[in-house]
Amino acid sequence: MIQPPGHHLAELNVGRLLAPTDDPRVAEFMAALDRVNGMGKRMPGFVWMMEGSGEPGTGNTEAKIGGDPQYVSNLTVWKSVETLEHFVWNTVHRTFYERRQEWFEVLGKMHFVMWWVPAGHRPTLDEALERLEHLRAHGDSDHAFGWKYLKDAQLWKTHGCAQMAAE
Repeated sequence: MIQPPGHHLAELNVGRLLAPTDDPRVAEFMAALDRVNGMGKRMPGFVWMMEGSGEPGTGNTEAKIGGDPQYVSNLTVWKSVETLEHFVWNTVHRTFYERRQEWFEVLGKMHFVMWWVPAGHRPTLDEALERLEHLRAHGDSDHAFGWKYLKDAQLWKTHGCAQMAAE
């Protein structure tokens, strides 16, 4: 799929922490949120991020999914596939991604979705969760997709989730 003119790329990534946000088992991850999110916001091509309370070390962990305090999300918008891909795979973000099993449960189903939004649109968490459910139910489509649906995305092929962890 090629980026439609006048559109940006939205992405939602969800996960369930192995322990509450104040538990020592996830302390290293929680302590890195401000640094990694701050770097993402300074990256070329970054457009917008759903913000939490702004309290240091909390990221967006206050946005509970289904009322579960350990189920956390990250929702961002990027100018292009290439800019998101560069942040995900060519920065310190990759180090934390590769260590995700230390802090997150394996969900056994898709936990990441992307879709095109008109430039200037700020998706809501409900909108993003609907896209994720659509992807889970119907697979890749113009409405909701993963990395493999994007012709220009390449780095995920060597750095992405194992198929069974993502589906």
